[in-house]
Amino acid sequence: MTPRLLRFGEGEHRVVVVDGIGDPPQRIVDLAATLAPFPRGPNPGYPGVRRVVDESDVAAFAYVRRLLESAAPFIGGGFDVDGFDLIEASFSIVTTPADRLTPAQRAPHFDSTDPKYLAVMHFVSGIAGSGTAFYRQRATGIEAVTVANKDAFVAAARRDAPALSGYVGGDNAFFKEIGRVEAAPGRLVIYQGALLHSGIIPAALPLDPDPRVGRLTANLFVKGH
Repeated sequence: MTPRLLRFGEGEHRVVVVDGIGDPPQRIVDLAATLAPFPRGPNPGYPGVRRVVDESDVAAFAYVRRLLESAAPFIGGGFDVDGFDLIEASFSIVTTPADRLTPAQRAPHFDSTDPKYLAVMHFVSGIAGSGTAFYRQRATGIEAVTVANKDAFVAAARRDAPALSGYVGGDNAFFKEIGRVEAAPGRLVIYQGALLHSGIIPAALPLDPDPRVGRLTANLFVKGH
């Protein structure tokens, strides 16, 4: 396992990248395929299909547990937490064409205003040319959404939404890219859910709901303490 600690933006926000961690990607694909087809939701903001994994999914949940056990030193060391609790785990595949995105899906988003709420993303397969990018909202200067600045972020986002089109990629008139992590099979990315972020979705990416074909990721959310 090869860890890297990156710092993005004026806030020098921490993003931890770990390569070669977790089960072999093909084994994870096989696990995900046993749970297919994935439904839409439960998050309407996600531009694709998502299958929540819980303890009743014995093999898939065992993978999640092994991944978090391996990632624990990097979560603790990178974000100054003594431990964490799993909030949610899921397999996700982007399937929505760029011209069918809702206004909210065309812009960077955040997961939580809680600085201890962490996203743990495992890239698996179908990910060539993709990744995750992080942003600053130009109108407000916001890079990480907090309880104090959430209203300002939402107001600016709603005002700018009609002018956005397709998947956000790089700089535009409303958002400045402050950093990115390219996807690679078996690469883990850990960051605060408060950071403005969005998937890098190139035009050539297969928007196929089949876990053996599409952009399969494992998306875990944990709460540090």
